[in-house]
Amino acid sequence: MLRFPDGTQVRITGLNEVLADVYSEGRQVNQETAEEIINKLETRKNFIPSSDRTRKEYAYLLLKEYKEYVEGLSHHGSG
Repeated sequence: MLRFPDGTQVRITGLNEVLADVYSEGRQVNQETAEEIINKLETRKNFIPSSDRTRKEYAYLLLKEYKEYVEGLSHHGSG
């Protein structure tokens, strides 16, 4: 579930799988990865609006999710 700054929540199908995919590909937390996540989500039948502004918001939130995903794995994997 993505939560936008205005409080809107959007359910994303397959988000965890996509995050795992890009992580397994060794992707860094950057704008290019955010676009790749969006592309993968679209192939899983998620509707991502085409407006530049909305896509930038999605990219920002998805990158934040990916960063938290990567940090969560690194915390669980060490020690």
